[in-house]
Amino acid sequence: MAILPILEAPDPRLRTISSPVEAIDDDLQRLIDDMFETMYGAPGIGLAAIQVGVPKRVLVIDLQEPESDEEGAPAVKKPLVFINPEILETSEDLSVYNEGCLSVPDQYAEVERPATIRASWMDREGRIHEEQLEGLLATCLQHEMDHLQGVLFVDHLSRLKRDMLLKKLSKARKAA
Repeated sequence: MAILPILEAPDPRLRTISSPVEAIDDDLQRLIDDMFETMYGAPGIGLAAIQVGVPKRVLVIDLQEPESDEEGAPAVKKPLVFINPEILETSEDLSVYNEGCLSVPDQYAEVERPATIRASWMDREGRIHEEQLEGLLATCLQHEMDHLQGVLFVDHLSRLKRDMLLKKLSKARKAA
């Protein structure tokens, strides 16, 4: 496994629309493993293949929820793989989450999205899933699926907020 370089805004490759995965082969399995290692190393909770320069409809998510309600409880890894994901239905109810992105490092903004979605996808073994998702998993899946369409979370913001956030990102890069 390898940690891959993560593309950062304004890299134009992040605007690429990803192609469907045609076959689940050894190369795809290796990419998925590398994506998990990259995401955990960043650290993050989701990563789309295009963020590591691969324009394929595959993404990984791990919300790494604590083992118990005790403060400082170790996180339990629950890695999820979504190949060729589709959103079939969205709720009218919306939720707001303070989103960040590994491709827009250290910048956060509140984004409004459907609170509940019905989605379908294949896992890394090629099994097809269709489930209703809610909460952080629904938000995260929508965020990562946006990447597959060349959309960043900042595109959901007003022009003023987006410009301010990207200006802060640019300043932070120059300072580093």
